[in-house]
Amino acid sequence: MKKYLKEDWPMYLIFLIIIIVITSGLLSESKTNPDVIFNEKQPDYWIAPSLYTDHITTGEQRRMVIYGEDLIAHTSSYFGPHGSIKQISNGMNCQNCHLDAGTRPYANNYGAVASTYPKFRDRSGTIDNISGRVNDCFERSLNGKAINTSGYEMKSIITFIKWLGQNVKKGEKPKGAGITDLPYLDRAASPIKGEIVYNQKCKSCHGNDGQGVENSKAIGYTYPPLWGEHSYNTGAGLFRLSRFAGYVRDNMPFNQATHQAPVLSDEEAWDVAAFVNFQPRPKADMTRDWPNISAKPLDHPFGPYTDGFSEQQHKYGPFKPIVTKRKEMKKMAPVMEVNKIKN
Repeated sequence: MKKYLKEDWPMYLIFLIIIIVITSGLLSESKTNPDVIFNEKQPDYWIAPSLYTDHITTGEQRRMVIYGEDLIAHTSSYFGPHGSIKQISNGMNCQNCHLDAGTRPYANNYGAVASTYPKFRDRSGTIDNISGRVNDCFERSLNGKAINTSGYEMKSIITFIKWLGQNVKKGEKPKGAGITDLPYLDRAASPIKGEIVYNQKCKSCHGNDGQGVENSKAIGYTYPPLWGEHSYNTGAGLFRLSRFAGYVRDNMPFNQATHQAPVLSDEEAWDVAAFVNFQPRPKADMTRDWPNISAKPLDHPFGPYTDGFSEQQHKYGPFKPIVTKRKEMKKMAPVMEVNKIKN
C-alpha cells in the first residue's frame, strides 16, 4: 500500500490542484452571479412565510399563528358535526378550498387578504373586515354559522392571516394570490362534457357520488364532498363558475396539477365546473346580497340582472356577450345620467 502511495503521489497532487482550481472558479462566479450555484432563482409569485425561519414572531403572537393555522387546516375538529368547541359546520375544513391552510400559490390562498382588507364589497354593499370575510366562509363554504368575532379562535385566524401577508404592501395583490382568472370560452360551459372530465380525472378522489372521502377519524375530509348536503352551498364563492374553473385548473387532480403544469385544459376546467355546480347542494339565503344588482359578477347565477341576459347564461355562459354588453352599458351610463338631469 505504501509503495502505491509513493509511486502515485504526483497524480494525486495534480488531481487536488484541479479540484482547487474548479472550486475557486465557481466561488468567484457565484459572487458576481449568485444564482449560478448557491441560490436558485426565486419564483415571481407570492410565497408564504415560514415559522421555521421566523425568529421575530414569538410568545403569544406565535402561539396564535400556530393555532390559527390549525383552525384553518382542521376546522371540522373544532367546529364540525363533532367539533370540540361547537358543532356548527358541514364537516369540511377551510383548507379543503384554501389548500395547505391557505398558503399554496394559485390555490385560493390568503396572500392578499391582509393587504386588501378592510375593503368595500359589492356583495354586501358595505366595508367588510377580515372577520366578516372569515364568517362568510363559515356560513357559505362550510354551510354553517358565524363564529364569535371577538373570540380567541377568530383572533387567532386573523393573526395567522395577517402574518401570512406581512410582506405584501397595503393595497397590493401579489401574483399567485387567490384564484386565477381563466379566459372565457366562446361557448357555454357544458355539464355533459364536464361529467366525462369528472369521471376521468376527479371521481377517484371525490367518489362516484361526489361525496368525498372522510379522514381516518371521521371528523373531516381528506377529499371534500363536491355536492350534496355536506358540501358548500349556493352562496359560496366556488359556486361561481369562474372561481371553480380557475381553482381546479391550477390545482386538480390534487397534488398532480400546478399553475405551471396543469393537468386539465381550460375547456375541461370550465366544463367540470359546470358539471359539479349543476349537482344538488344546500341553498343559501342571499336576500341581502348585491344591494346594487348592476354590480353582480357576470357569472353570478341568480337574477335579477340589469344586462338583459338570462340566469342560464349567467350560470354557464357564453360570457363574452355579457362582457360586451356591460362595457356598452358602462359607456352609456354618463349619457343617460345627463339626459336624466335634463328631463
